[in-house]
Amino acid sequence: METTYDIRLVEDRAMRGAVLSMALCVSVLIASEFMPVSLLSPIATDLGITEGRAGQAISISGIFAVVTSLLVAGLTRRIDRRLVVTGFTVLLIASGLAVTFAPNYAFLMAGRALLGMAIGGFWSMSTAIVMRLVPEEQVPKGLAMLNAGNAVAATIAAPLGSLLGAYVGWRGAFFLVVPLGFLALVWQWLSLPPLPPRRRKGPGNSLALLGRPPVAVGMASVMMLFMGQFALFTYLRPFLERVTQVDVATLSAILLVMGLAGVGGTWCIGRLLRARLFSILIVIPLVMAVLALALIALGAIPLPTALLLIAWGFFGTAAPVVWGTWLSRTLPEDGEAGGGLQVAVIQLAITGGAAIGGTLFDRVGWWGAFAFGAALLCGSALAALAASRMAGRSLP
Repeated sequence: METTYDIRLVEDRAMRGAVLSMALCVSVLIASEFMPVSLLSPIATDLGITEGRAGQAISISGIFAVVTSLLVAGLTRRIDRRLVVTGFTVLLIASGLAVTFAPNYAFLMAGRALLGMAIGGFWSMSTAIVMRLVPEEQVPKGLAMLNAGNAVAATIAAPLGSLLGAYVGWRGAFFLVVPLGFLALVWQWLSLPPLPPRRRKGPGNSLALLGRPPVAVGMASVMMLFMGQFALFTYLRPFLERVTQVDVATLSAILLVMGLAGVGGTWCIGRLLRARLFSILIVIPLVMAVLALALIALGAIPLPTALLLIAWGFFGTAAPVVWGTWLSRTLPEDGEAGGGLQVAVIQLAITGGAAIGGTLFDRVGWWGAFAFGAALLCGSALAALAASRMAGRSLP
């Protein structure tokens, strides 16, 4: 009996290490994706481009993440999943090196394209791999560990990028990805067991789920929510520097507190989801739309702007958790396909929000990007209301 217990303990520790190695990679991926938010100004100055064009570094990674997430399962159906995920980690490292030493805008965008491939491929495989690594009763805990990497990265990416950019330059900030990515690669290679591909039991077509009206309307709300969010969030640094006129230290502090507020918001809102899911789905984008309009009106005043951005972090960071809960209730039998579809929709929304927001930022002004985001967030609330009615839920 004692020997059996010892074997199980060793196995549990090994599987926990494998999941943690993937969580580290998730942290580096997400931090890399959003680090340009706090580095747009120095990137633009160094490469001789506008902040709007620099913001397309987020757009390009989103485009390649969408395409990769939709194609990776078919293209790698005969390859060991251990090799697939470590291969995407190698792409992450290559992206960090390409961006760090980019001599021009085109090379920068190529490096960001590699990052998009790594993000889309890794995220598409991660849930299914965790389900194979841990016993069935431990799957929720394993997924929570994986998503903890996402939460940590979302909290520290922008302020860390801003802080590092001030001391080692934007290239030095991006180079940090390389050793962390290499650590994740070695850890994965040592901890992940062989994971031969399994035969699919269905068509596995995530896009087919859009034929179900409740899913289509819900995904439309997700699309508008993230597009509106990133039309504004992507251009916070030039907004704070030009309009609010804060220094780098204050800017970094604001972004850090925004991230911490997001952690608190995720915890608080998560406790309300069981009883008030659809109400929260509607309220979050409405509140964020109001905050965006308030930033247009009060953006030149530092204290109100800081408070509004803290509130933005509180609500915005919790949004993925809320929509993940909606997905689990709407598609209990198709969670894997639905999760892949949601990842593609979110990445496409980030891409569209950053691209259109950047164009408006350059041609209309910062307020144009913010107003566009507010309009989309209102649309997201309306679509969430329609989704709640399709689900036959009365709103508390």
